[in-house]
Amino acid sequence: MYIRQLFQSSHLQWARRATFPKHSQGRLQRARRWAHSGGGTYRAVIFDMSGVLIPSPGRVAAEWELQNHIPPGTIRKAWISGGENGPWMKLMRGEITTEDFLQEFGRLCSEIVKTSVPVGSFFSLLTSEQVAKQFPVMTEAITQIRAKGLRTAVLSNNFYLPNGKSFLPLDRKQFDVVVESCLEGVCKPDPRIYKLCLERLGLQPSESIFLDDLGPNLKAAASLGIRTIQVDDPETAVKELETLLGFTMRMVIPNTGPVRETVEIPRDSLEKYLKDLLGTQSTGPLELLRFDHGQSSPTYYVRLGNHQLVLKRKPLGTLVPSTHSVEREFRIMKALANAGVPVPKVLDLCEDSGVIGTPFYLMEYCPGLIYRDPSLPGLEPSQRRAIYTAMNRVLCKIHSVDLKAAGLEDYGKHEDYIPQQMQTWIEQYRASETGTIPAMERLIRWLPCHLPKQQKTTVVHGNFRLDNLLSHPEKAEVLAVLDWELSTLGDPFADVAFSCLAHYLPSSLPGSLRGLRDCDLTQLGIPTAEEYLRMYCRHLEIPPPENWNFYMAFSFFRMAIILQGVHKRLLPGQADLAAAEQNKKLTEYVSNLAWDFAVKEGFRVFKEMRPQNH
Repeated sequence: MYIRQLFQSSHLQWARRATFPKHSQGRLQRARRWAHSGGGTYRAVIFDMSGVLIPSPGRVAAEWELQNHIPPGTIRKAWISGGENGPWMKLMRGEITTEDFLQEFGRLCSEIVKTSVPVGSFFSLLTSEQVAKQFPVMTEAITQIRAKGLRTAVLSNNFYLPNGKSFLPLDRKQFDVVVESCLEGVCKPDPRIYKLCLERLGLQPSESIFLDDLGPNLKAAASLGIRTIQVDDPETAVKELETLLGFTMRMVIPNTGPVRETVEIPRDSLEKYLKDLLGTQSTGPLELLRFDHGQSSPTYYVRLGNHQLVLKRKPLGTLVPSTHSVEREFRIMKALANAGVPVPKVLDLCEDSGVIGTPFYLMEYCPGLIYRDPSLPGLEPSQRRAIYTAMNRVLCKIHSVDLKAAGLEDYGKHEDYIPQQMQTWIEQYRASETGTIPAMERLIRWLPCHLPKQQKTTVVHGNFRLDNLLSHPEKAEVLAVLDWELSTLGDPFADVAFSCLAHYLPSSLPGSLRGLRDCDLTQLGIPTAEEYLRMYCRHLEIPPPENWNFYMAFSFFRMAIILQGVHKRLLPGQADLAAAEQNKKLTEYVSNLAWDFAVKEGFRVFKEMRPQNH
């Protein structure tokens, strides 16, 4: 009898919230909490999945029925049919297969509407990637909760998919505990599943907050002493959660995530160091997040009191000499700031490994935008051109720094930059080689024989790209140039060429390799590589290099070696052979691009050598 009441109330709420227009749901959308006795500090937040982290099945069902001309409420009626012994409840307890569920559920729906209902289509939509996406506001909230040191759990009534995996379209790393009904054989609102979640969290009921969109589930949790929030709207629920916990969750630091155990640092010793450095008597705990860029040298967002900082440290373990030099990076950024180059303000270099395990440096946190996609989607053509122009101007400023005045005359050798780089990169390639790549072998023979004469020695960034720039959110201005790990003194055209790599890469490549080759640059308003080079040379009043193709070949050669290094590091733990093969093909693809430019340069040299007819 209780299960029948549960289904009559809970699934009816699903359908009503999904079917009625938003302005008609005033009473339905009121947030409710079930009261509980007790108190104390909250130490964990437990999330339901459907209706809290991702769209509810009821809403998906209502939209699907409308699109497929199925009478409204058909799916809901089939859901509640049979009560606790109905196919939906059996599916969520893992008692029947997806195939058996669809057969039985389809029969129920067809009996309800007296015609065939394509329930397989509904099930596919419900579990599709385009529908089962986590609400961004909830992703941000979870990040902030974990950054504050609280634990998180997901407690879901879910089911098995046809492939035998459970339906949980979430990043499991967001949660300390994951409880799935289909694995446990018990569903909400059965008190046993809440107790199981609390047991795995190692907490008492009064130490937890539970978010769900269904009243009976919340009532069961509250009866155990858990504080509850009913979720009718994720944004409203997060505001209520902020009130309970006493901190904001929607001002998320972009491009950050929780600090994983493998890159954790000693918080107590770091906090003591920071208080000694800053003189801060913090009123709150030390907050620590990990930036998703800066993978070679772990980079963290740090908040203590009113101070927002960025900490960059050397990785743990044995390092290749001259790599991951936070000392050099601190030095160059400090010098360039005094020379007028936009860089984050550095505060302190700590060479004492006893503080957090490795040397590190601190800089002020600078909010801004990092453009990951070089096509700059969502902007006007004039805005795109202005951003690339600003990028070009900053590179000119870097290459115009007076080395003597900046105290950087000894930051690197003043000649033979490309030959030295070739030797270093070839050694790295041989160390990471996993098989013969013909184009790489040709480049290793060809490039040293066609070295350009270095016309000028400047500061060289070494990894100058759009996604290493922090941009102003409202105007075309570079607020800071990031990632100076590869900086030295050398040939400035190497930087210019490297900043043009995206122009020759297709937009279909993943992540930071996404390019512009198949984009209409004129329509987008983005300067071509040739225009970008002319813009640079015109601003510095220098002629463009005749051997531009060499610089492009060298830049792609470097990129191929970086990709090969990644491939070698991932290979031992690469369970997915298809992904390993893709990584290998990516290296081969980029090395072939490098060789294409070498061939172009070879033709140019050949044409210049041909005798002229008089």
